[in-house]
Amino acid sequence: MKYLTENLIQLLNIPSPTGNTERAIVFIEEKFRELNIPTVRTNKGALIATIEGKNKDKEVTLSGHVDTLGGMVKEIKGNGKLKITQLGGYVWSTIEGEHVTIETIEGKTYTGTIMTTKASSHVHGEGTKTIERNADNMEIRIDERVFSKEDTLNLGINVGDFVFFDPRAVVTESGFIKSRHLDDKAGVISLLGMAKYLVENNITPNYTTNFFISTYEEVGHGASTSIPEKTFEFIAVDMAAPGEGQTSDEFSVTICAKDSTGPYDYDLRKRLVNLAKENNINHQIDIYPFYGSDGSAALRAGYDIKVGLIGPGVDASHSFERTHIEAIDSTIKLGIAYLTK
Repeated sequence: MKYLTENLIQLLNIPSPTGNTERAIVFIEEKFRELNIPTVRTNKGALIATIEGKNKDKEVTLSGHVDTLGGMVKEIKGNGKLKITQLGGYVWSTIEGEHVTIETIEGKTYTGTIMTTKASSHVHGEGTKTIERNADNMEIRIDERVFSKEDTLNLGINVGDFVFFDPRAVVTESGFIKSRHLDDKAGVISLLGMAKYLVENNITPNYTTNFFISTYEEVGHGASTSIPEKTFEFIAVDMAAPGEGQTSDEFSVTICAKDSTGPYDYDLRKRLVNLAKENNINHQIDIYPFYGSDGSAALRAGYDIKVGLIGPGVDASHSFERTHIEAIDSTIKLGIAYLTK
């Protein structure tokens, strides 16, 4: 787990909002290559790492997405501050006060802070409390001497530039990992953990196994194409969402029965549940009313495959997220059981 935790923190600190994921893909690509696992890239920039199995006529694919929430510059305001547009679905209030980095198309970076347009209680009084948190009332204060639109343009900042949120990744002594973007970098690291275990223990999976690292999941089309053609079963490894009315927790792997797109394959779910029970893996079964995955994207694209969804519990999803190393460990154990039992 030390290896995986260290690599998770490194991955969390690599900016990779939807549409700007190359550096994170390169990082994961290098980790698979260190394990001597061959990889290929798709035209959309996704990564597929493959371990040959006992059965080479049929294949299984497990996916995780490296793209995260973020923003782009929508407008440079007359006062030099920036209006942003969302990448992915989050509530505006969850990014208020966040430190950010703006990256220009030339590769220059500038830091800043996301604030409301009425941020000072000493200036705006009750207005700081009552202002609605939305696209029109949130802006980025750039850490440069800018007082006008022209000042900001002279920095090289322009519409379409990416905005990275500071992940603030921390591992506590009690085993919690708190950071933005655990969705789905905790899932990606779980896939790396499965691959590492198979390689280091000289275990050949039952079927040729593909680890599919997608790059557009947060906007709905991550695994909608390029799934290896021999795939007959597909497991999306993505965060589980604990909360009121849910069974998921931060210490288990969750097996999802249904999300907003409909139920996952019943036979595959039963097999995953039985594997978890037989191998004493901490697990939960849950349903998510406001959730989609790479698996649902694949089904919408028309793939004739059985699809399942598992993943570590991540509290406060799309907000200030937190999980525990036990949840990642349980996810890895269930993945290994699925691939080898």
